[in-house]
Amino acid sequence: MGSGHKQVLKGIDLEIARGEHVGFLGRNGAGKTTLIKLIGGVEMPTSGKIRRAMSVSWPLGFGGGFQGSLTGYDNARFIARIYGHDYATIRDFVEAFTELGPQLKMPVKTYSSGMRARLAFALSLAIEFDCYLIDEIIMVGDANFHKKCHYELFEKRGDRALIFASHSPDLVREFCNRAVVLDQGMASMYKDVNEALNVYAAL
Repeated sequence: MGSGHKQVLKGIDLEIARGEHVGFLGRNGAGKTTLIKLIGGVEMPTSGKIRRAMSVSWPLGFGGGFQGSLTGYDNARFIARIYGHDYATIRDFVEAFTELGPQLKMPVKTYSSGMRARLAFALSLAIEFDCYLIDEIIMVGDANFHKKCHYELFEKRGDRALIFASHSPDLVREFCNRAVVLDQGMASMYKDVNEALNVYAAL
């Protein structure tokens, strides 16, 4: 039997500046999630270096980095402690943003994927970062919640760097000023988003 070692990414050389909105495009297994985890410090590279000159959020996806046995409130308290923020302020934001009500007193492992997504968005946005990482944007909830997500990410924090992996050409076209196409472990940066989308469509 083999060692099972697989090189997911190779020869990646990217620079993302403050305020840029960059979309990561690629087929399933191309390495989008892995690259976002590396940028966010969730995983460490086996070779090469990640240099961060701005504060970077944890990857905001739906797998979540939650402690499942803890309640939504407990997870908010944990985030406040880790980042040295006032818990009451974060709690108030999470309550208003998630609209989960009494469910915040329940263990996160009892949440649906949509509820976890709401909590993930809220906890990430409750802390101010220079750069936000999002592993696939899937809008959950009703139109009002979509509107809040759009305002918090793309209007209120429109001056922040935003990196997100997406299978949606429409989202990348609407919100990104550059795009990266990942294919066979390699990454190509495009200043023209439409050109990147054409390359992605041809994969």
